[in-house]
Amino acid sequence: MDPLEVRELRYFLTVAEELHFGRAAGRLSIAQPALSKTIQRTEARLGVQLFTRTSRNVTLTRAGEALLEHGRVALTAMTAAVQSAQRAGRDDHLRLVLKPGGDANLLSGILAAYATTPGAHQVDILFSGSTDRVDHLLDGRADVALLYAPFDDLTGLAHEELRTEDRVAVLPATHRLADRAAVHLADLKDETFPRWRGVGGAVGQGPEVADVAELIPLVAIGRVIAVLPRSLVSPVPPGLVMVTVEDAEPSHLLVAHLAHDNRDSVRAFVHAARASVAGVIAN
Repeated sequence: MDPLEVRELRYFLTVAEELHFGRAAGRLSIAQPALSKTIQRTEARLGVQLFTRTSRNVTLTRAGEALLEHGRVALTAMTAAVQSAQRAGRDDHLRLVLKPGGDANLLSGILAAYATTPGAHQVDILFSGSTDRVDHLLDGRADVALLYAPFDDLTGLAHEELRTEDRVAVLPATHRLADRAAVHLADLKDETFPRWRGVGGAVGQGPEVADVAELIPLVAIGRVIAVLPRSLVSPVPPGLVMVTVEDAEPSHLLVAHLAHDNRDSVRAFVHAARASVAGVIAN
C-alpha cells in the first residue's frame, strides 16, 4: 500500500484548512468519527503526528505543516491530470451541474440556444446538493455549472453573470411577518434558520437540510424560515409566503467553468447562456 492515498491526502488537507474535525467532515460529507479514524490511520502509516488535538482546538505539527505545503501541490497536480483524462474521454459531451430548481427557470432557453451553435455537443445534466457544485467542476465531474454568488466559492473559476435577483424570506402563511410587503434582516434575528448540509460554521440552529425540497415542509410546519433567492421558491408552494428582504445582499446567478478550460464547447455554452438570458430580459 502507498504511504498516502489521494483520498487520505484530501481528508488531511481539509482538516488542515479548517483546523476543526466537525467542519472538515461537513465539507467532505462524511461522518466525523470516520474522518478522525482516517487521520489516525494516516498518522500511523506515516509514523508521524500531523495534528495536535486538545478539547478546545486542533493545530498542525511541524510534520503536518510540511505535508500541507507539499500536499496541496500534489493534489492540484493529481486533480489536473484526472480532469485532463476525463475531458479527453468525453469530447462529444458537455456536462452541466446545477442544484434542483437552481436555474431561475432559464435552463430550457439556455439549452435551446446552445443547441443552435455549430458543432454543439450533447449536454448531460447533473443535479447536485446545495454546496457541492463547485466540487463537480474542480474534480472533473462537470464542465460548466450554474452557481450562485455570493454563496459559492469562485476561486479558480471563470464565470459570467446571467441574472441578479433579490432575496426573500420564506415563511409559513401563519407567520407574524407573513402579511408584510417587505422586511429587514433585523426583523428575522430571533428566527430559527436551517443548517445547510456541507456548509461549515454556525449558519443556523435548526434541522439540517440538503436542498430546498427538504426545506419547504419544515417551513410549512413552522420549524424554520429561510432567506433565499426569489427564483428558488417561485412559484410559492402552498401554505408558504415569500416576503422581500430589503437589506439582504442580492443573489447573482452565474455560469461558471474552470479558469484554464478554454475549450470551444465551453466557450460556446457560456456565450449561448448569456445570449439566451439577454433575449429573455429584453423581451
